[in-house]
Amino acid sequence: MKSKKEFSVKFRGTRGSYPSAKINYLKYGGNTASVEVHCGEQLIILDAGTGIIDIGIDEIKNSIIAQEKKPHQATIILSHIHQDHIQGLQFYKPLFIESSTINLYGLNAGEGELKDTLKTILFDKVFPLGLEEIRSKFTISNLTQNDVIIIKQNGTTNKYDTSDKIPETTEDDIIITAHKTAAHPKNGCMCIKISYKSKTLVYATDKESYIGADKKFIQFAHNCDCLIHDAQYTYHDYINPIQPKQGFGHSTFEMAIETANLAKAKKLFFFHYDPDYDDEKLTILEEEFSKNSKTILFAKENYEVIL
Repeated sequence: MKSKKEFSVKFRGTRGSYPSAKINYLKYGGNTASVEVHCGEQLIILDAGTGIIDIGIDEIKNSIIAQEKKPHQATIILSHIHQDHIQGLQFYKPLFIESSTINLYGLNAGEGELKDTLKTILFDKVFPLGLEEIRSKFTISNLTQNDVIIIKQNGTTNKYDTSDKIPETTEDDIIITAHKTAAHPKNGCMCIKISYKSKTLVYATDKESYIGADKKFIQFAHNCDCLIHDAQYTYHDYINPIQPKQGFGHSTFEMAIETANLAKAKKLFFFHYDPDYDDEKLTILEEEFSKNSKTILFAKENYEVIL
């Protein structure tokens, strides 16, 4: 049983682009991007692909229906709003329970408010319930590179601009910062850093590296304890002359390793696998890249690590 003081990371959706509900995708997982993070008493969810659905089911079982009937509270961070990172949100069951408190922050596509965008593309026109009919205390706020989110262990959550005077924090506080990468098509993508009790987790999905690596991101991720990094393509698929993937906003396994090495990340997890890569192919890649390594790992659905 985990200590309530621990910093834990559990992969709930490791797949990119679209979910793969097939028997030969069970080892690494077929759900799209979602990572469950616990910092002490607080739950943070990175992205809301189909992997978020099981987080909600477990939360209802373990907290809401459990003997203590503890009200659900969560912070959801969206790296961006491509379909594979939001398609599970409407099926996150605690959203529809009145006692739940859910604060969502994310990168909006273009100008305007993220709330208005999600209202249109996820709720009012494509779902039985409109956003106003959600029963929980559900807030949606834009996230920019200049923002700092501070979460207290009592659940108090505030967002500050880096130009503001940010209040002093303690080791029990959770500090979330963001770094925007422009390599992903259209509107970019937010890489997320979570700091808690002198440990740091960096989440870098949908990130395509540069030749010579992304120096600003390396500075952002420097010395992190755990780096979750996009590794959607093999090198051969990335440069395929018939269907090249360069410019699609995703990295190769080699790019992820180079970034982790330059950032001096203590542990690297490959993430956001191409939906064409089944268990057989990923097992071969795991043998190639992770053999005899305790620091270069393949994310697997429901695998949990304590930082």
